[in-house]
Amino acid sequence: MNRIKVWDGFIRGFHWLLVIALGVLYVSGEEGWLDIHFVTGYSLLALMITRLIWGVIGSDTAKLSALINSPKKVVAAFKSDKEQRAGHNAAGSLMVIAFFVLVLLQLITGLFTTDDILVDGPLVQYVSYDLVEFAGSIHHSNIDFLIAAVALHVLAIVIYSLRGKQLVKTLLTGKTELTLPQPKMKAGWIAYVVFTILTGLILALWGMEPLNQLIN
Repeated sequence: MNRIKVWDGFIRGFHWLLVIALGVLYVSGEEGWLDIHFVTGYSLLALMITRLIWGVIGSDTAKLSALINSPKKVVAAFKSDKEQRAGHNAAGSLMVIAFFVLVLLQLITGLFTTDDILVDGPLVQYVSYDLVEFAGSIHHSNIDFLIAAVALHVLAIVIYSLRGKQLVKTLLTGKTELTLPQPKMKAGWIAYVVFTILTGLILALWGMEPLNQLIN
């Protein structure tokens, strides 16, 4: 069995940055630390856009096309974890897609959300109040689905660990043992450059006020 690289540097970093950002967003939202909440939200938006771009131009295992599986393969993956595959299996791919949808929904609705007192999302001024109300409702209820998805994800990791598959270790090192050829990898620093540029652009466009509040 060969020890091959299955996750490039950006995919590994993306996973842990996503974990940190979601934690900060949840705590800052609950505590009313809105400057931190907005700056983190804008940074996470840049991270998610980068991930989508990397899903087109990045490593084989990072490709969005690698996440698309037939219902038959998904069912088979739930029944057995014996299939060897570089990257996510069909069940794991389904979870990744669900995370992408939930996180992007949370971020996009946040752009249209207001507290009706001090803080408006940057796109509130461009839409009707009814749409703002609708977006705010989704933004506040969708977090429950995100928490449930995180809990399910952690449970899956524990189950796989008990079965001898160390998914956390693989996400830290990027390598695992498989009798498969090495998938084509791209240099993760390229994606980090894209992420840095996008973060700067989004913060310059929408985030200067909360960023200045944090700095000063």
